[in-house]
Amino acid sequence: MSMDYTQAGLWFKIKKTVRYVRLYGFQRTLTKIRGQYHMKTTVDFDGLQWSNAKCHNPDNTFRQVGLIGCGNYAFSTIGYYLKKHNSAFLRGTYDIHKGRAMSLCENFSGLYVTADWRDIVLDPKIKTVFVASNHASHAEYAIACIEAGKHVHIEKPHVVSEEQLIRLVRAMQANPGSKVFLGFNRPKSLLFKKLMRVLRRETGPLMINWFIAGHKMPDGHWYFDLEEGGRVLSNLCHWTDLTLHLITMEKAFPCTIVPATPVGAKSDFVVSVIFPDQSCMAITFSAKGHTFEGVREVLNVHKENVLATLLDFQKLTIEVMDKKSKHWRVYRSHGHKENILNTIIKSESDDESGEDISYVYETAKFFLAIKQAIDSGNNVQLLREDISIDSN
Repeated sequence: MSMDYTQAGLWFKIKKTVRYVRLYGFQRTLTKIRGQYHMKTTVDFDGLQWSNAKCHNPDNTFRQVGLIGCGNYAFSTIGYYLKKHNSAFLRGTYDIHKGRAMSLCENFSGLYVTADWRDIVLDPKIKTVFVASNHASHAEYAIACIEAGKHVHIEKPHVVSEEQLIRLVRAMQANPGSKVFLGFNRPKSLLFKKLMRVLRRETGPLMINWFIAGHKMPDGHWYFDLEEGGRVLSNLCHWTDLTLHLITMEKAFPCTIVPATPVGAKSDFVVSVIFPDQSCMAITFSAKGHTFEGVREVLNVHKENVLATLLDFQKLTIEVMDKKSKHWRVYRSHGHKENILNTIIKSESDDESGEDISYVYETAKFFLAIKQAIDSGNNVQLLREDISIDSN
């Protein structure tokens, strides 16, 4: 989110609020508004140990969640849905911006805030850690949590380099008791699941077309820092991951990635992929200006007799020969609730597993290869041996 809505005019704020209530409901909109002001907090705390920075809530056995990274997403999405599941979920928070760590801790009735992330990792009462920090640090925090025996939810992207991916996978292999979950929420959207059920009934290759209008960001935004991976890893990975769900992993490789993007482009991308069964995917990501209703996305897909359009994860139209059906949600449903609750429920269960290591590996190899193609302007072939864990 690049625009500071707190500095907008009153009429703009009113229209934005009314529109968002229609899109997300009153409670979620209110939390999004609070999240904007949360990001501007400058409250500090003294001391480097959490014992000197306790929030106002007593401890209890239900406080088993730690948050590393307390930005707007952690506040308006992760915290929001975890609190609806369990109002006393939060034990400790950490962020490089101390004020945001304190603000989130206080707003979501946490126990303590810390200036040292290791306090979260080493706290024996924290069972699950949600990592929502800057992108380059996701894997680093996650590996530390896994090695400490924690379950961990890693927001996207879970890695920004091949080297991070290999270390993350090795940590998962060495610590099978730690469950790992990824922040790719859209596959758990109810409308996307409905679409998948229909597509599975058909045979043959798919034609997949994504158009996404994202937020315009200034050149100095931290997303563009070299070590953070740029917008291909910070944003485009959502739709590359969704494409692998549409194609299915076992049919996705080897594939050829063909960019049609000016070399050096930071926010506007066009890329296509040809899969082994002649399925084709094209993604257009545009960030030309402000999008009043947030990120806008349209999926068009054609498979044998199925022609479908998914609009903003709120409206789904499916045509199968002469039959046409329309499905919609009252509010946009990107699968955030389902994905976050999946993490916490499975973390609390003794017999549920996290993400399969091969999925963690292959979806990352795919978006890293797409970044390589876009950055270089050259076609990239991702071979079957390239996505073999054993060969790396």
